Amino acid sequence: MPKFFIPHEKITDTQVIIDTEDVTHITRVLRLGRGDTVTCCDSRGTDYEVKISEVEQKKIVCDIISSKKSDAEPNIKVTLFQGLPKASKMEYIIQKTTELGVCGIIPVKLSRCVVKIDNKKDEGKKLERWQKISESAAKQSGRGIVPEVKPLMTLDEVIKAAEDFDLFFVPYECEEQKTLKEVLLSKNDVKTVGFVIGPEGGFDKAETEKLANAGIPTVTLGKRILRTETAGEAVLAMTMYEIGDIN
Repeated sequence: MPKFFIPHEKITDTQVIIDTEDVTHITRVLRLGRGDTVTCCDSRGTDYEVKISEVEQKKIVCDIISSKKSDAEPNIKVTLFQGLPKASKMEYIIQKTTELGVCGIIPVKLSRCVVKIDNKKDEGKKLERWQKISESAAKQSGRGIVPEVKPLMTLDEVIKAAEDFDLFFVPYECEEQKTLKEVLLSKNDVKTVGFVIGPEGGFDKAETEKLANAGIPTVTLGKRILRTETAGEAVLAMTMYEIGDIN
């Protein structure tokens, strides 16, 4: 059944109002009309089965048949802090980690980032596009939320944000001892996880020293070095398998 994300304020006890660009998709692409059913989600984890009751040029009114908590959301919230890569790679990362169950994605300015975003206007345009990619991937994969792509952070801001997570770590190709599994199993009842993936050029020495001084562990992902666009989804999948809802 087709699924659409609807702003929470457009949902009442009995009806759902669709007045976004999805109206065109529903009527012209899917060719649905009065009496057809679709799934709407409030982006907060609740799915609504609804029946189309009215179709206008820019608005569709639906009657709620039933509602339930989305069963597609994992039992842990994982946030990816991604060293800013080239544009096409960032879009791929957002799409694939959304499919795998990421809760949020935060681009990070690091010294070896190939791409530079130097002003708020450019950042705003990037964030708008990235958020649309997140929403599209969330629809395709049946998610109950749309993962938020948040504004760029510096490494110092990342280190500060790390304090809010039950687990926080950094996959690093030069780490040889501490494994991802060891860190993931180091605490019980973990609800929030965050990790940082370096850009194409990896982390420089000053950055890894700053992370170490902040008490943030680095972990090895094995003997093969992963590309930045592979590492995030690999770590997320392993995390979901080890302490999440993939089993």
